Amino acid sequence: MTCNAHHDRILSELDISADPFAICALEGVCSLGLGRVPRATLHYVLGGRGELRLPGHAPLRLEPGRLVLVPAAMRHSLCNMGGGQVGVPACEPVGLDLEAHIARGEAGGNMVVLCSTISLGLCGAHGLIDLLRVPLSLDVAASPVAAQAMEALLSEMGAVRAGARAMVRALLLQCMIEMLRQRLEARDPAVTWLAGLADPGLWRALHAMLDDPGAPHGVESLAEVAGMSRSRFAERFQAAYGQGAMGFLRELRLARAAQMLSEGREPVKRVAQKVGFASRSAFTRAFIEAWGQSPRAFRAGRDQAADRAQKLA
Repeated sequence: MTCNAHHDRILSELDISADPFAICALEGVCSLGLGRVPRATLHYVLGGRGELRLPGHAPLRLEPGRLVLVPAAMRHSLCNMGGGQVGVPACEPVGLDLEAHIARGEAGGNMVVLCSTISLGLCGAHGLIDLLRVPLSLDVAASPVAAQAMEALLSEMGAVRAGARAMVRALLLQCMIEMLRQRLEARDPAVTWLAGLADPGLWRALHAMLDDPGAPHGVESLAEVAGMSRSRFAERFQAAYGQGAMGFLRELRLARAAQMLSEGREPVKRVAQKVGFASRSAFTRAFIEAWGQSPRAFRAGRDQAADRAQKLA
């Protein structure tokens, strides 16, 4: 099967959903902290210029037509540089039931961003988006397909018509497929895991990990699920995903734990057990290594961000 055929199969079978939830408006030179959203978040810049900032990553330039997909539970903020207005002067979406997050600073120029949660599934397995580790971006202006979709999206946001929210979801979905297609064609290491879905045996093993990351998986048990010898499975997994199966599983467990801490209230010990750690102390050490802070501090940051968002709304 050719590379294009592999990519076509993957993108055809992916179950991608987009759920727009907020409009962020930054008036003047200011920033708006978005904390950690439990799900992966897609930001589309409707107007203005600025940056999206994430700890440990270079700032991403924002301008009208820029799409940025931020991994789940990754703290980030929008920053407006001010200046002359570029794009829409204001955003008053009609009938979409969106939250409004507003920040104000000095000088002129607004930046307006539409925010949507994104989920990925395949063949009954969910949580594929948890495998995304770095932000992805797309310049809509450089893609005729995405540009047409975004033009229609702007029209829907200003119209009073039945089904506007469903149309916005569908148009965002179109842009997500275009973003993933471009990254696959460019062989971007950030989506290596996506290309690996084309291998049926590896997919069965990955499916098992996604379904229950806390189960006592091992290389031998996963190789059995994949229908391969231990050595063959280890070799093919390393080639497809750029790391060993156990390291991959550890990252998946910690990503799932971050999501659970971001959206729930279960005790840290219970979260540790659910994602496969035998002790709370071992979980805490691993979590600090992955996220730079303890599970308690991580959850506290979520609560503080929620309080700020409530005050801004």
